[in-house]
Amino acid sequence: MKPLFVFLSLLVLTQLQAQEKKLLDWDIDSVFNEPETESPAEEPDAGGPSAADKLRQQNFFINASYELIAGIMPSWLEVPWSSAEDRGFFWDRAIKLRTSLGVEAQIDKSLRFRTNVFIEIPNFNLRLGDLFFDYNMYDVIFFRVGKYAYSWGISPNFNYTDLLARIPPRITNPQESFIFKVDLPAGIGGFQVLAITRADPRSNNPEMPKLADFGFGVKYNLALNAADLDFGVYYQEGMSMRGFISAKTTIRKTELYSEGLAAIDVHNPSNISGAVSVGFVRDFFDYKFNVNGEIFYNAEKGAFWYRPETSIREAGSVPFIDGLNFALNLRYKLGGKWNSRLFTQFLYEAFENSARLTPGFTLNPLPHIEIYLAVPMALGDKDGYYRQHTLTVDLQNRPVPFRIMLLISLSGSIQFSLHN
Repeated sequence: MKPLFVFLSLLVLTQLQAQEKKLLDWDIDSVFNEPETESPAEEPDAGGPSAADKLRQQNFFINASYELIAGIMPSWLEVPWSSAEDRGFFWDRAIKLRTSLGVEAQIDKSLRFRTNVFIEIPNFNLRLGDLFFDYNMYDVIFFRVGKYAYSWGISPNFNYTDLLARIPPRITNPQESFIFKVDLPAGIGGFQVLAITRADPRSNNPEMPKLADFGFGVKYNLALNAADLDFGVYYQEGMSMRGFISAKTTIRKTELYSEGLAAIDVHNPSNISGAVSVGFVRDFFDYKFNVNGEIFYNAEKGAFWYRPETSIREAGSVPFIDGLNFALNLRYKLGGKWNSRLFTQFLYEAFENSARLTPGFTLNPLPHIEIYLAVPMALGDKDGYYRQHTLTVDLQNRPVPFRIMLLISLSGSIQFSLHN
């Protein structure tokens, strides 16, 4: 395992080019994530109306996007260098045609609505994306209510402080989140109070979610010159009460972050566990080489989190990793007319001798066309976390520890707006 990792790392290191986006905003799974459902932010318009003036306008946006994803994925139920006689090789493939229609209406300064609908084939699927409204009460209290994705925390590798993604073990088929959120700015920070549920509203006889189906959270942000701090508490019936703290600062072009979590069993308060992490992000060679490293120790047992849907994987409930963990992310943009980008992620769980290595690249050879190649491989002990919880499974729900993924995406979008 070590020679292979060193070879792939050196291969990437010899071809570094520009990449300006911070790794804290990037996740290896995002290579295959579903498109964003939020409407894009407006670009500043020099000489035009101010942001405050735009909020007072009546605006109506229609956004349409289209995407075709197709690919082949040769897969093995054992790593190719295994001594097993039958490595369980099979050809997998992926194809999806997807279109979305989004509507956003800014009624006035105080009220905005957003709706997205997606249609996918094969296996015709009509799916609701974002459906929410924003309400601004006297520029003092800000409400957002509806169906949308939202998260807490910093880490791009171990999202253990994203308490909104935690789910009780009894929920085996979690759905996307419905959230009632209130933001109250206060000085150089602000409070946030929310309620979230993942109850399924699509059943033939949907019922109103019970109190046990809701989680409740409070978060406070303090934006100091020296650091950006977040404190949060979250609780849902059937889980421990959890609190977290996160801090992020920049020292000499190196972004440092640290997080900590405490979990208390409400039925047995003496049962306390927790987790802690520290990491860094640094750009080298005039933003040509981006590195992220992180150390994470988790003493919390029996926790589950919601894993969102991607273009090649359904949403689900996954047990959270524990023990001593390490992460290393390398990312480069080769530039050129093909806009090539290389990436490598290495995750390692020391106590179970379990690892995941994912090298790959993306490029844009033609307008609207993107090619992805990634080789996710689970290494180490067969009973280890990454061998048991691979990125994908086969048709019999068996983990797939080695897969070569070659995907081609053809996509485009257009937005039409009216302003009063």
